[in-house]
Amino acid sequence: MLLVGLTGGIGSGKSTIARMLGDRGAVVLDADRFARDAVVAGSPGFDAVVDRFGRDLVGPDGELDRPALATIVFADEKARLDLEAIVHPEVRRMVEAGIAANTDTDRIVVIESPLLIETGMDRICDVVVVVAAHPDARVERLVARGMDEEDARARMAAQGSLEAASGAADVVLDNDGTPSELEAQVGRLWAGLLVRAGAGG
Repeated sequence: MLLVGLTGGIGSGKSTIARMLGDRGAVVLDADRFARDAVVAGSPGFDAVVDRFGRDLVGPDGELDRPALATIVFADEKARLDLEAIVHPEVRRMVEAGIAANTDTDRIVVIESPLLIETGMDRICDVVVVVAAHPDARVERLVARGMDEEDARARMAAQGSLEAASGAADVVLDNDGTPSELEAQVGRLWAGLLVRAGAGG
């Protein structure tokens, strides 16, 4: 198994790259999806979030109103840290389970996480890939998805700096170009990963 960490700020395009790698045969462990799974209704995480933030955050469907929760935590660092203390241990458990399921294989396993470096998961990876994109391009992408510009900038500000992430990177992918240029970069990355995997990491 070759373990690859993939990270980048919100709107950088890391999910697109993770999908491209998955299409090429990688096993993708999506930390954002695990974070959602960690707080589904009926889970200990859900109960802990409701205890901390109140039942007003439970929507008509019985699940957490995630946009309302995001608005709170991205405007209040203490609230964000409290939420992370609830969610991160469960995400790590799910990631570790995914790694364990592939340990004795020759698969390329990708941990896709916006907080790969902040949570220390980069230290267990054989290769760390950081996706870089200009802040204005990231905001434009987020607004196109329906996010308010002010909210987008607040979320970007709450995440770690690109400089810190790039310092931990083995590979930096530039996502300021065209989709075809990104596809070419991912193709080169995949070819290199296959060589490393074949050489035993």
